[in-house]
Order: sequence, then C-alpha cells, then structure tokens
Amino acid sequence: MTTLDGAGPLGAFLRRYRPPIRYGHVRDEWPVATYQTVYANEPGSAEMPSAGRAFTPEILTRLIAAGVDVVPVTLHAGVSSLEDHEPPYAEFRRVGADAARRVNLARGSGGRVIAVGTTVVRALESSADDVGFVRASEGWTQLVVGPDRGVRLVDGLLTGWHEPRASHLLMLEAIAGRPLLELSYRSAVERGYLWHEFGDLHLILP
Repeated sequence: MTTLDGAGPLGAFLRRYRPPIRYGHVRDEWPVATYQTVYANEPGSAEMPSAGRAFTPEILTRLIAAGVDVVPVTLHAGVSSLEDHEPPYAEFRRVGADAARRVNLARGSGGRVIAVGTTVVRALESSADDVGFVRASEGWTQLVVGPDRGVRLVDGLLTGWHEPRASHLLMLEAIAGRPLLELSYRSAVERGYLWHEFGDLHLILP
C-alpha cells in the first residue's frame, strides 16, 4: 500500500512525472498518447494494451465494411511482463449488455469470436457461463486461462509474443494447442520478431 500526499489528482501526477513502462528494444521515449489505442475512452490500464495498439481508424473501418462486428468492452490491462510462471494480476473489466448480446449473436449464428489481446480473453471468459453464454458483467477478474480450464467462447486471438516463462503462454496454449504454439514461436525466433510493446503481433486461428 502506498499513499501520495499533496500531489493532487493521481492521474494528473502520473501523466506529468511517470513515463510509461518501456522494454529494452524501445530505444526512444514516446509520449503517453502513443501507448493509447484509438478506440479507448476511459483511463485505467497499468500497461499498454499492445494487441489493440496496432488498430487504426482505417483498419477498423475496413473490418466493419467487410462485415466484421467490432464489439467494444472496457478493460484495464495490468502489467503483463510477468515472466517466471507467476499468475497474471487481477484486471478490471466491464462487458456491457449490448456487447454480451452481440457476442452471443455471433456464436449463435456460427461466427467466430476473436479476442484482441489476452486481457479481452480474460474479460469475456470471466463473463461467460459453463456453455459459453456471455452475460453483462463488471468487476475485477483473477481468472487464469490455461489448457486445464480451456476456453468456453473465444475462438481465436490477436496477441503479441510472450516470454518463455510468461503465464500468458498457458492461455495461448489453451486456444492454439501446444504443437501450433511451439511452431509459431520457433518461427518468431528464427525471423527476429519483437516481443512486448511496439512489437509484432500474431493471429491465432486454430
């Protein structure tokens, strides 16, 4: 527990004095706005939700024009760089009634639910029942998704590359399966892909 006296509102203090988390391959300092997704409208994440960072208004427009339903959920990404098998931190999520309805409609009509980022997987899976029916929900989730639990409604995932001992690899294995996951990571290492923020992304569609 840390207290901060005399600094004024915490958000303003952090914006002024605390630079964003930066990984080794990011050599230059970038303004906070660079770490923000184009569709976010509520501050709260501890670290950049990097999978969504690659989306631009033009990409979203093209997806919607192609018939892809882009469903918004609110999530506050925690620090994702845990790299020694620690479980991920609790993260706040809000899945509204309209978002739940649209996800259920996609599943009911034979569509696929593709999560943009591991935090979205946690948000949706925490809002689903045992058969994958999503209900509106809000609060903190401590859900750990792995091969033993599996996924109940997420069919695919757009995500960055995670360290060999990162707990998020268990989630990727639950979605992709071990053989595909190992093949993907061997390819990423051979080609010199970048990890973490401002790194490369891959789309898992088992």
